[in-house]
Amino acid sequence: MKALAEIQVIPIGSGVSVRREVQRAHEVLKASGLHVELHAYGTNVEGELRDILRAVEQVHTTLHAEGTVRLSTFVKLGTRTDKDQSLAAKLF
Repeated sequence: MKALAEIQVIPIGSGVSVRREVQRAHEVLKASGLHVELHAYGTNVEGELRDILRAVEQVHTTLHAEGTVRLSTFVKLGTRTDKDQSLAAKLF
């Protein structure tokens, strides 16, 4: 099932700047093979629902393995059965 998602990963307890962790999360999403578009407060993702969910899990696994103790992630998901959807089609 194709889906669109907005993913926001928030490292907690990493100090004032979380740039490194956020960049790493975005790298993991890009490496997943999904279509990703970074924006100021997260990343928009287009792909199969199972692949998106797997990529979110990989972000958590990777950041925890690299020393981030706590993560809070917000995911907005959208799916449709009546037509194919894309991030580009969501723009005005």
